[in-house]
Amino acid sequence: MQMRIDLEKRELRELSPFATKAAYSKGRESEEKQCEYRTVFQRDRDRIIHSKAFRRLMHKTQVFLSPEGDHYRTRLTHTIEVNQVAASIARILNLNIDLTDAIAMGHDLGHTPFGHNGEMVLNSIHPGGFHHNIQSLRVVDILEEHSGRRGMNLSYEVRNGILNHTGKTVPDTPEGQIVKLSDRIAYINHDIDDAIRSGVILTDDLPKSSLELFGYNHGDRIMNMIENVVKHSDGKPVVEMDAEHAAELNLLRTFMFKNVYKSGKVKKEEDLAKIEVVISSLYNHFLKHPKKLPKDLQLIAKEEGTNTAVKDYVAGMTDRFAFKMYSDIFVPQKI
Repeated sequence: MQMRIDLEKRELRELSPFATKAAYSKGRESEEKQCEYRTVFQRDRDRIIHSKAFRRLMHKTQVFLSPEGDHYRTRLTHTIEVNQVAASIARILNLNIDLTDAIAMGHDLGHTPFGHNGEMVLNSIHPGGFHHNIQSLRVVDILEEHSGRRGMNLSYEVRNGILNHTGKTVPDTPEGQIVKLSDRIAYINHDIDDAIRSGVILTDDLPKSSLELFGYNHGDRIMNMIENVVKHSDGKPVVEMDAEHAAELNLLRTFMFKNVYKSGKVKKEEDLAKIEVVISSLYNHFLKHPKKLPKDLQLIAKEEGTNTAVKDYVAGMTDRFAFKMYSDIFVPQKI
């Protein structure tokens, strides 16, 4: 039988000197008894996967709103693809795969319904703004329950990776840095794949320099990006692409924002207007009627203010739940 202490010893013996070791974790905010069989990072991963917030990702938009095809990505499939890319990099560099898994699985738990468009609406109407990475940390720290108490009580390293998976701040651990890179590698590539499948763009529309550097098909592009990360980061304490590949990845990202993410072919003006109406209407409705919030969020309203509780509620909704809630509240029902 393999015990936790055996796994910790194996990490110390076999992982890269730059890897984050479970035995040396900075720990949890609230001290708790260690599991006999799983390391701290394995427990964190399991808590995230078994959470309600993780299950809701299945019905949250990635890019395409209510796609009719079966093969378009959702926020959940995006999360799984990020995890796959990140685990591949961590395995090749001999870093901590369990920590990488936990960060990857939890990085988008705070995303709103309707993807980044939903985030932009909530950011514009909520005092203090809204950022999904901050909300993701709030989900694991406060909004989810574990063992009958508020929050999952995750380790410092996982929380730091979730918070810093986007933005200018670099995660403290190389595993967190892997997830930050893998998030961009995954979403750019799978969004290109979905956009080509839908006919929004053609492969030949992509920047020629990107095609020449990364490849002309989905698999080649991901493999070449991963290969550059591992070759450039091998034997170093920081995980990153080299300057040429990073610049080309940013060029692809700019192309996608111009031609896909903000394209009228993907999100028609009436759909964007509908998203704004749904989210702002729900937000304002519960702001006026806080007693209609779920019991746990009514408690948060008393402790942190009604705006915060309403933001938590709306951000946690799936696309279909938000539409149904809006319909139940605002659309006259037939007798």
